[in-house]
Amino acid sequence: MRRTSFESWPCSIARTTDLLGDWWTPLVLREAFYGTRRFEDFQGELGIARGTLTDRLRRLVELGLLTREPYQSEPLRHEYVLTEKGRDFFGVLMAMVAWGDRWLADEAGPPVTFRHTSCGHDVHAEVVCGECREPLRPDAIRPGFGPGFPADRATHPRARARFGTPAPATPTAPAETPAEAPGTTE
Repeated sequence: MRRTSFESWPCSIARTTDLLGDWWTPLVLREAFYGTRRFEDFQGELGIARGTLTDRLRRLVELGLLTREPYQSEPLRHEYVLTEKGRDFFGVLMAMVAWGDRWLADEAGPPVTFRHTSCGHDVHAEVVCGECREPLRPDAIRPGFGPGFPADRATHPRARARFGTPAPATPTAPAETPAEAPGTTE
């Protein structure tokens, strides 16, 4: 079965889902955050088939989340190191941890805890407004056309209805959102 690509969709959720591709990719990234760098160590920690791991590591390198760096010359061997783009994915994984801890943990509690080394406290991820620091809730969010939304798609009535805003004037200038526009969520 051929996989549908979402990489060109005008939606960051779809594009990120396209990047993840399957359930192994976030687990490979989790291991990279835990300090795993070598192929054999990824395989040993995950119990993943060699071919599958090869494909996932290759894709993460192609997408710029990992780099492949030599650590031995005879024979030549490489390790996989998180890039800035890869390290920036940490918040996504921590949001998944927070949701999983709340909704999927058993009576014993979360299977893994994370300690903030700066203050010494156990942490959990919170998604907050970057301006007022208030936690984000679906009922307090209204999506709108961003500067990267395709102008030809922004004029479609379904798109205007979904976002409750007029279409942007140009593909590079965000539209003003009227205060009275109804709220919607993705």
